[in-house]
Amino acid sequence: MQDFILQTVDSFGYLGIFFLIFIENIFPPIPSEVVLLFGGALTAHTSMNVPGTILAATAGSLAGAIVLYLLGYIFQAPRLKRLFAGKFGRILHLKPEYVDRSVQWFERYQTKAVLICRCIPVVRSLISIPAGCAKMSFPLFLLLTAIGSTVWNTLLVCTGAALGTAWEKAMPYFDNYTHIAIVAIVVLFCLYVAYRIFQKKKRKK
Repeated sequence: MQDFILQTVDSFGYLGIFFLIFIENIFPPIPSEVVLLFGGALTAHTSMNVPGTILAATAGSLAGAIVLYLLGYIFQAPRLKRLFAGKFGRILHLKPEYVDRSVQWFERYQTKAVLICRCIPVVRSLISIPAGCAKMSFPLFLLLTAIGSTVWNTLLVCTGAALGTAWEKAMPYFDNYTHIAIVAIVVLFCLYVAYRIFQKKKRKK
C-alpha cells in the first residue's frame, strides 16, 4: 500500500495527492499521513510547493466529504446501515455501527463535530455522513470541512517539508496520535452511552 501511495504522489504530484486524499476520505484504510508527509517532503526538491500541496489535499478532502455527505442526505441512517451491512460496506471497510456512532457524536456536538473531527483519524471521514443525514446547511458544512481539513493538511505537509527526505521519522508520532485518538473516541462513546443509561434509569425512578 505505501509503495503504491509513494509512487502515485511521485508520478502525478498535486493530482496524485488530490486523488489519494479523495479516496482516503471514502476508503479510510489509506493513510493520509503517508500521503501528506511525503507530499510535503517532495516540496523540498521538486517543482511542487507547500501551498499547492495543501490546496490539492484540501480539495481532495472536500470532494470525498461531499460524496459521504450526499450518501447521508439521500439514504438516511437506517438505509445506510443496511447498505454498510452488505457487500458495499465490506468493500469500503464501513460497518453499520459506524453510522450509529457518527450520528450520536454529531447530535451531541453538531457544528463543532464537523470542524474538530476533520483532525481526528477515521471519524474525519465518517462525520460527513450524519451531517448529511441531519441535512446540515451545505455551505456551512463545506466551510467547516474546509477549515478543519486545511488545519490537518497544513500540519502534515509542513512537517514533511521541514523533514525532507527524513519525513518517515514523523510517522511513529502520528501513528501514536491515531491510536490515542481512537482509544479516546471509544472511551468517550462508552461514557456517553453509560451516561444516557444512567439518565434513563434516573427518570424512571
